[in-house]
Amino acid sequence: MDISIVIPLYNEEESLPELTEWIERVMNENKFSFEIILIDDGSSDNSWAVIENLHSNRKYIRGISFRRNYGKSAALYCGFNAAKGDVVITMDADLQDSPDEIPELYKMITEDGYDLVSGWKKKRYDSKLSKNIPSKFFNGMTRLISGIKLHDFNCGLKAYKLKVIKSIEVYGEMHRYIPVLAKQSGFKKIGEKVVQHRARKYGTTKFGMSRFVNGFLDLMTITFITKFGKKPMHFFGVVGTLMFLLGGGIAIWLIAYKLYCISNRIDFRDVTSQPLFYIALVTIIIGVQLFLAGFLGELVSRNSNERNKYFIDREI
Repeated sequence: MDISIVIPLYNEEESLPELTEWIERVMNENKFSFEIILIDDGSSDNSWAVIENLHSNRKYIRGISFRRNYGKSAALYCGFNAAKGDVVITMDADLQDSPDEIPELYKMITEDGYDLVSGWKKKRYDSKLSKNIPSKFFNGMTRLISGIKLHDFNCGLKAYKLKVIKSIEVYGEMHRYIPVLAKQSGFKKIGEKVVQHRARKYGTTKFGMSRFVNGFLDLMTITFITKFGKKPMHFFGVVGTLMFLLGGGIAIWLIAYKLYCISNRIDFRDVTSQPLFYIALVTIIIGVQLFLAGFLGELVSRNSNERNKYFIDREI
């Protein structure tokens, strides 16, 4: 099979027939063998009934339905597990991504040799205050931290080699940083293509103001995971050891100074009456806690095999 198209969705009953018909037209014009995987992320409308109806008429359409809303990362994770095509295309279900971009994305993967190609919605129709400005900030920070030269990390329209999506774990809210996860897994040929951004035709956006906070926290998470995800002891252990040595050194110096004063009959303050002693004590305690956090992190990372458990209710 040439292409698997993975589409996460939440309450998109109106756009699904038009989107799948558009994809079918593009695929047939280019004579691609393909499948469409629609992941219903716990929709409260009739999205699943629409998917069932589409599948009854077109067997290349497959469906996965969650019992509740888990989020886009969970939907992509299950979609990636189900995908079988040599090239995997992800896109949003709201008709803001154009299926006409698919042939060129496919060509960049199969002929130009890219592992991953991310779309760049250079001209957007979103509100500058609510999306453009925060997006530019997070994209700039992610470029700086990851070293990946992309303008739009969170664009839903992306193309992957099959082995890329089978080698990464998308969980939590990490769908924003899939290129970073791919690079972490050893896929370094990551490209970008300017794609058309279309105004939303049906419904409203599913993302609220919370994405500002979530985006910042996700950025911190991906930064830590990229460097210390498989070796938390290298971070917590080093910082904890340094703090322990610093606090211990201060405590020993205070005790040694007291003994020096006693031996030379010099007036001195009791060690426990000095604020510096309590600062040293707190530093030692925090150092021990950080060291133990690193140790526990190592145990968890080496024994965790149940990170991604999503409850699929129905599947076609």
